[in-house]
Amino acid sequence: MSLFDYTLKELQEKLHNKEISVTELVEESYQRIEAVDGKVKAFLTLNKEQALKQAEELDAARGTEGTGALFGLPIGVKDNIVTNGLRTTCASQFLDNFINPLYDATVVEKLADAKAVTIGKLNMDEFAMGSSNENSSYYATRNPWNTDYVPGGSSGGSAAAVAAGEVFFSLGSDTGGSIRQPAAFCGVVGLKPTYGRVSRFGLVAFASSLDQIGPVTRTVEDNAYLLEAISGHDKMDATSADVDVPNFTEALTGDVKGLRIAVPKEYLSEGVSEEVKEAVMSALRKYEELGATWEEVSLPHSKYAVATYYLIASSEASANLARFDGVRYGVRTQNAESMLDMFKRSRSEGFGDEVKRRIMLGTFALSSGYYDAYYKKAQQVRTLIKNDFEKVLEDYDVIIGPTTPTPAFKVGEIVDDPLTMYANDILTIPVNLAGVPGISVPCGFSSDGLPIGLQIIGKHFDESTVYRTAHAFEQATDFHKQRPSLGGAQS
Repeated sequence: MSLFDYTLKELQEKLHNKEISVTELVEESYQRIEAVDGKVKAFLTLNKEQALKQAEELDAARGTEGTGALFGLPIGVKDNIVTNGLRTTCASQFLDNFINPLYDATVVEKLADAKAVTIGKLNMDEFAMGSSNENSSYYATRNPWNTDYVPGGSSGGSAAAVAAGEVFFSLGSDTGGSIRQPAAFCGVVGLKPTYGRVSRFGLVAFASSLDQIGPVTRTVEDNAYLLEAISGHDKMDATSADVDVPNFTEALTGDVKGLRIAVPKEYLSEGVSEEVKEAVMSALRKYEELGATWEEVSLPHSKYAVATYYLIASSEASANLARFDGVRYGVRTQNAESMLDMFKRSRSEGFGDEVKRRIMLGTFALSSGYYDAYYKKAQQVRTLIKNDFEKVLEDYDVIIGPTTPTPAFKVGEIVDDPLTMYANDILTIPVNLAGVPGISVPCGFSSDGLPIGLQIIGKHFDESTVYRTAHAFEQATDFHKQRPSLGGAQS
């Protein structure tokens, strides 16, 4: 049995009793990476020398200082989260030479304070733009359950590394479902917190009004511990909310008697596979057995979410990525004939096709004569979508539906069809537009043996109820205990 098959609480007990050491945990992580990452390709950069040094220091300090919930545990960090002295590329050739960032993101500082050990930086779709991890400019990450399939995106590396047993947990970022969708595809737990719950300082911006860092773990309880560690107000982030951080694990009672669940009819309509529908309906029957009730509701403006999202996200990406010009940092072309030519060539050579596509779409939407027709209209529809959620959540505790319309698809199957790829996020995008929290937990498997995810959505800053709902289902089922043959317990 791998050490990574224990829960966080069990590992902390073993560390406290000195049955295992931090060094053993870190070494096991790197041994696992060496054994399977040639197939999974979850990591872009490893932090082995520094991680082992930190592990030795933590082992030496045990007993002389307090050990918190994350003490000594190996974690992977998505490669768009800045790490001091550790290469941060956003999986883009434009930042291939960004090998020594001068500061840590706030979440990385918080992990350091909690004495977690950063194992390395995780693969992703370039600048977080994609739903399959095939847009990485280095290589595509594979799904540990079947390496012919994608792990989801853009946090595909974050989900695949946890599913494959390479790290105990990881951080991802979620702009339109980029934590929840890969969590569903890889059979792990992924949470997008309320917008503002976690500082974005040090997260390389894609779409600033939508981006949010969140945890990817094996269990709901572990997820709650990690969110508690990275949450909190940050003066370095103007969008960081000054709200109390509750003890999220206190909500994990297993009791959902009287819980009121809303099930949007739009989330189980055309386009959602029969296998996914059946898995969700089975989950709802399980909640009935646990004493909860559910009713069908409507989120009428959800059908406009994909168009709204891609206009807003692309517009913000167009503005955010203007800073990448080959002058201040990043790769600069060697073939420029003039200053303007240097700007053009650096961006042309540095950015991949999907990033260019979204920059062009966003620049068009923000241009004179089109701003009111596209960007302004999208912001107005965004308000309607947000109002839909708030209206439903006045009468219900949570909203439940599938995380994705289908299980994972094959590598190369739709990578050349951007519209189909965009539609894959249709069930996760509305959560980002509304700014509410959402979690994906395993709720079944397809006939091909691929995981299916259940999405639970809550009120603003009410992650506690989301966790309580997810944990109760997890404890009543065994889906979270199953492991891909590539991951989990080592034979």
